Amino acid sequence: MSEQIFLNAELRQRLGTNKNREIRREGSMIPAVIYGNQQDTKNIKIPLNQLAKASMDENFYTQVLLIKLDGNEEKVVLKELQREPEKGKFLHADFQRVSNKTKLKVVLPIKVSGEDESLGLKEGGVLTRNLVEIEVACLAGNIPEFLDVDISNLELDKSVRLSQIVLPEGVEIPGLDEEHDQQVLIIQIPKIIEEPTEEVIPEEASSDLEVDSTSEASSESEDDKNEEES
Repeated sequence: MSEQIFLNAELRQRLGTNKNREIRREGSMIPAVIYGNQQDTKNIKIPLNQLAKASMDENFYTQVLLIKLDGNEEKVVLKELQREPEKGKFLHADFQRVSNKTKLKVVLPIKVSGEDESLGLKEGGVLTRNLVEIEVACLAGNIPEFLDVDISNLELDKSVRLSQIVLPEGVEIPGLDEEHDQQVLIIQIPKIIEEPTEEVIPEEASSDLEVDSTSEASSESEDDKNEEES
């Protein structure tokens, strides 16, 4: 189980685009909002260094976070993190309040296990991954860190589809049906790529070319001599 991610925050009184620029420039803070769960929206600001550190943890984007504000704690999930297009600087963050009974859609990474024991890989197969993450729906208090796909018994030229993933209790893939049952990964027989071979000219043909070239040169020389005598 991953460690809980905490963020300290302060209420901000100055609102608007220009004020947000001042907050980022003067106080090394990032403007943000907390909303949802039938409560008032709170305009806050978060220290840039804390937000930068938290953003390096992949759980920041999928797990429930705790924001400490005025001596209280707000349970939230990140809904949007705005960055500057060119330099990637943080501009604004949106957080949604949740309770353990709040149902959410989150994107989880897909992790592969059992590669060392994989039947298909032992037979010389190559693993190809078509999906690295997938959106799931679950309660906020029951968000897994990732979805595990065990390939230890996966044979050569066999694949795993979304419907074959063993999901944790209370987790589902929204809209999954036969039409949208995507291939997650496959173990394939490696393709052998043959390099093109260079065309080799037989020695006899090569000799003929040289003889023809010499004969032609001799003929031209004889013609020049006749012209001079005349």
